[in-house]
Amino acid sequence: MDHSNRQWSHLLWISLAELFALSVWFSGTAVSHQLYVSYHSTAVNPVWLTISVQIGFILGALVSSFFALSDRYSAKRLFVICSLLAGVLNLLLMFMPNAWLGILMRGLTGITLAGVYPTAVKILSSHFQKRKGLAIGVLIGALTMGSNLPHFILFFTSTLDWKVMIEVSSALAWIAGIVMWLFVVDNHQKSSGQAVSTKQLARVFGNQRVMLSNFGYFGHMWELYAAWTWLPVFLIANAKSETTGSIVAFVTIGLFGAVGCVIGGLVADWIGKANLTILAMAVSATCALVIGFTNHTSWWVTVTVAGIWGVFVIADSAQFSASVTDHAEPEYIGTALAFQMSVGFLITTISIYLLPVIVSWVTWRYAFMVLAIGPVFGIVSMSRLKSITSLSSRGESYEVRP
Repeated sequence: MDHSNRQWSHLLWISLAELFALSVWFSGTAVSHQLYVSYHSTAVNPVWLTISVQIGFILGALVSSFFALSDRYSAKRLFVICSLLAGVLNLLLMFMPNAWLGILMRGLTGITLAGVYPTAVKILSSHFQKRKGLAIGVLIGALTMGSNLPHFILFFTSTLDWKVMIEVSSALAWIAGIVMWLFVVDNHQKSSGQAVSTKQLARVFGNQRVMLSNFGYFGHMWELYAAWTWLPVFLIANAKSETTGSIVAFVTIGLFGAVGCVIGGLVADWIGKANLTILAMAVSATCALVIGFTNHTSWWVTVTVAGIWGVFVIADSAQFSASVTDHAEPEYIGTALAFQMSVGFLITTISIYLLPVIVSWVTWRYAFMVLAIGPVFGIVSMSRLKSITSLSSRGESYEVRP
């Protein structure tokens, strides 16, 4: 098999593994009501079933970044171990006697996912020097569909016990590990670093282009996971039935989002990563500003705006990671990606928690508007990166400051 065919073969297998493994991310969120009934709990806010995964992911990513795990050890093996553990921890969710232990299982699941998502990006980037924007776009498309897969599973298992959805998502995580182990080769060379990667982190902070890519990502993440968490709730509230709302949520966020990632990757390779991120964030911010006005008006207008938002809210996500791999030195790419994602996911916990509070103050009509703050900040950061890159490409000097 020639190099080109191996590239696309690895893209297929890594994306499939990512799709299956990420199905455990929102598995608890999708059945949060049923879980809380089984826990006999009314004292704990169900939103913690989602936020705990984010917090776990942050802790896992920080540990991975601090110890440079994916740079010093086999990234492929790290992915396999973490996806298998994610399936086990997800399954244990059904057997917890109370909500606090259920939240703990969700947090531990999030920790394992920190060894899945950034690790897959690193492995894939080792196979693509050209068309990296498209390749990582396809991978993030798989992440998008995988994260929203519980809504799809619920559509077909709505007449069955809710535990079936948990069982299916755990099985998919195990299959992900098997796929990665059997079909994927990791091309990255392991770092010779000995201990804690403080020097690697310092190099991340000192690379202005990497940090501007990070700032763009942070603004993007303020919007993304809050939209993914609460847009399904908004759609279900506007739909004729919960089943209809769930499948529309999967189509608009999962399917449309995956298509947006692929198209975003193609466009990024054509017009440049920074330009693509600026365009996508401008459209997604507009959707965040207007979708509340469709509340309980026209269902099809709501679905249309949700579909557009589903495409553009994620279309640029891969390009922030790709931008880091473009501007970081090879020996600290894994650390740089883990740092980017850990801070980005920390930001998501704030917006996820804040949005329902804002709904209680101003209703759905205006609540989503707060999410537009993130894309505006991201546009400013990526415009700055674009300006620096343009100066460099013209051969003009530019001082790179920490």
